[in-house]
Amino acid sequence: MHDSVINHAPGVFAPGHLGELTRVVPFEMVDAALTATGRTQHRLRLLPSRVVVYLLLAGVLFAGQGWRQVFSRLTAGLPGPVVRPSGAAITEAMRRVGAAPLRELFDLLKGPAVTSARQTVQFAGRLVVAIDGTQIPVADTDANRVMFPKPRGGPNGEAGYPMIRLVALVASGTRSVIEAVFGSDRTGELSYASQVAAALRPGMLLLGDRNFATYKFFTTVTGTGAGFLIRGKSGTGAMKLPATTRLHDGSYLSNAGGVPVGSSTRK
Repeated sequence: MHDSVINHAPGVFAPGHLGELTRVVPFEMVDAALTATGRTQHRLRLLPSRVVVYLLLAGVLFAGQGWRQVFSRLTAGLPGPVVRPSGAAITEAMRRVGAAPLRELFDLLKGPAVTSARQTVQFAGRLVVAIDGTQIPVADTDANRVMFPKPRGGPNGEAGYPMIRLVALVASGTRSVIEAVFGSDRTGELSYASQVAAALRPGMLLLGDRNFATYKFFTTVTGTGAGFLIRGKSGTGAMKLPATTRLHDGSYLSNAGGVPVGSSTRK
């Protein structure tokens, strides 16, 4: 055995094609991510690094299946016999490849990805994008509890699973992810939103729900050059939006902590 890098495993995996996933994520792009992160295999393996990446991607599509079942689905259309790896072999292969190639692959894939005028959603000449957050439960393991502590207990006791908080910025219409940030749900949605907002650009119009209606977030978005259309809050915790100029359609101009905004009371 020598130290040269083996880019293509022989046999059934040699062409690089693993069904429909390779139409969306070309294997050359996966190889580029593996090379950039130093995760390309240096010797022949039952599970080449490229296959492990596609296996991880396929796991999202078949979330209710075990990894061996996902592997069977992933390779079902390949010509020739495919040796089905053990669960332990799959686990070891995932540890070998690690998370770095997936992060690199996301950086290669993210962006508005506007493929046609029909799919583009625009308003007043601006590309319409949207921001929102969610929480995702993960396996209740020691390692996950360190990285993603369980939510603090409520009236019914401790939460059952550790939770990830994910905030994403997507292009409306194509629904392609422009940027995403995740971490412990001990960090609030608005903190992650400020990181995601760095991907906003002039010529974009941001949509968001009322959780994002804060003076600080408005200032952050305005600093990127993007516009925003965000539902305001009501009640004692709402921002103060005094009318400075009333318009004929019932809306009015206001000021949100130094940021000029338009507002309307219509639902």
